[in-house]
Amino acid sequence: MIVYLDASALVKCYVAEPGSRETGLLSARADVVATSLVSRAEVAAALAKAVRLGIIEPESGRKAQRAFASQWPDIAKVPVTEALVSRAEALAWDYALRGYDAVQLASALTWQEAVGADITLATFDRQLWDAGRKAGVRIWPEKLKA
Repeated sequence: MIVYLDASALVKCYVAEPGSRETGLLSARADVVATSLVSRAEVAAALAKAVRLGIIEPESGRKAQRAFASQWPDIAKVPVTEALVSRAEALAWDYALRGYDAVQLASALTWQEAVGADITLATFDRQLWDAGRKAGVRIWPEKLKA
């Protein structure tokens, strides 16, 4: 199985929250795990925000960031190119997506085309989840809580 994790799914691999266990199992079962190059900044921003908001302790946030950084080389990365950003621009209009969500969907679709096989897009972002389903990507989890 080939899995594409957006930033919302990646964070769950490093912070204990609803869906973390299942996301870890999905990643462990995958033959290949990929993400967009921008996920590096998105995950760091999400962890830093969780610390600022008091959702996680500062040391836990730093530990999660170090764990993510140590595993980053093992994740296949979809580069952000002019062609990918152009595709994201169109997807933003087509599916009413925010900027990075459009980049994530463009990256997932580009990755799927590059590997020549169906991939599974793991996301906990409602807009990206809906858009991915409409764009023809296999979405995980099957259902999102409201």
